Amino acid sequence: MECGTPVKSIGRISAEQVAAAIQTVQSMSLAEKVALTEEVFAKQPNLLASCLVQPRLGVAAENVDFLLNLLLVCFQAMKQSRHDWPVISEGAQAQQMQRLTGTVLFSEDIADPVLASQARAQYLTDHPEAPLLAYILHECNDWLQSLTRRGAESETDKFVMIAAVNIVNCIAHPEAQNVRA
Repeated sequence: MECGTPVKSIGRISAEQVAAAIQTVQSMSLAEKVALTEEVFAKQPNLLASCLVQPRLGVAAENVDFLLNLLLVCFQAMKQSRHDWPVISEGAQAQQMQRLTGTVLFSEDIADPVLASQARAQYLTDHPEAPLLAYILHECNDWLQSLTRRGAESETDKFVMIAAVNIVNCIAHPEAQNVRA
């Protein structure tokens, strides 16, 4: 295979399922979002914890809400995929965080900006759950632009973005169990 040629991976969550999850979560009432959050707590407590720990890092409540909304969309997309997902452990989260950090450092250490850009693009196109990652990156980009327009940027914004991408990476890399009927 030629360098730069994307490796096609088969994700478990399609672009259509991500779109349906976005629409479902956006149309939910507060009570429905609370119920979905309770379901996340029951089925993926460590993913929820990665959001709820954010205030300890100095993240403002409205930014935690933004991250929680991203988690709800991710979880809804997982449900729509009709796969049984294993509980993502704290260890798996730490492992994915190390992989993410390594990936970022690798691309930042490439001296040639064209090659660095190609490395980042390959990461995005080869991601096992590319549609979900694209959604998260789009939302984070919009969120950051909104913060900039309002002059509300904070050093802690990086924690929210890292947590959001790590949620997707945790979803992407464990083995989903049998497809539900």
